[in-house]
Amino acid sequence: MCESKIESMKIKEKDLEVRYDLYQPHWYERYLQPCVVELLGSALFIFIGCLSVIENVEGVGRLQPALAHGLALGLTIAFLGNISGGHFNPAVSLAAMLIGGLNYMMLIPYCISQLCGGIIGAALAKAVSTEERFLNASGAAFTTIGEADQVSGAVVAETIMTLFLVLAVCMGAINEKTKSPLAPFCIGFTVTVDILAGGAISGACMNPARAFGPAVMSNYWKYQWVYWLGPLAGSVIAGILIRLLIGDQKIRLFLKHP
Repeated sequence: MCESKIESMKIKEKDLEVRYDLYQPHWYERYLQPCVVELLGSALFIFIGCLSVIENVEGVGRLQPALAHGLALGLTIAFLGNISGGHFNPAVSLAAMLIGGLNYMMLIPYCISQLCGGIIGAALAKAVSTEERFLNASGAAFTTIGEADQVSGAVVAETIMTLFLVLAVCMGAINEKTKSPLAPFCIGFTVTVDILAGGAISGACMNPARAFGPAVMSNYWKYQWVYWLGPLAGSVIAGILIRLLIGDQKIRLFLKHP
């Protein structure tokens, strides 16, 4: 009788082990697949973004790029976000890591994937555009800053616009208290609003990968650092705000129940 009970207990233990293994994601899904998705999503988003600038219809102004960037990002997050988090932007990945939404070991692989995706997206935009249009638009590189006296305003604008975008991502998709199923499109509309408002000041990049890809394809590096410094500064500020003041119990470091 005792032996049969022991055997049945062993069978149950094996059953539980099998079920536990089934619920554990494969190493590919944990480490490699998210990077593949970040590369793919960044390439698609930046392809559409660059093409909207290169093929911008005269008289439309910033409206065409603003809508194209915002809608492309929202749609890409909607169908790929559940795999990688749908960052497609090193500044977003940095903020997600700062508030605990991304394993710190994945930050560098994510950023490399996004930058490679930026190059691929910009290369595809160049491949489908005529040479004349590509050269006229400088390959969709950011050429808004023409003089040194514009730099400080551009850096501040990029910092604030990225702060707005990163808050939309972190509060809409990571923070449990404010998570929303509409987050992908809220994030996309944030990009649209930023481009409409700040496009004339800095180009409204908010994304080092979006700046890097076209710069590689067109070999235009003037003031490239602005599009790294501003977005990364905005990302750090957003991370600090969420960690100290506006995050939920799980994320906030202070002023919470022990």
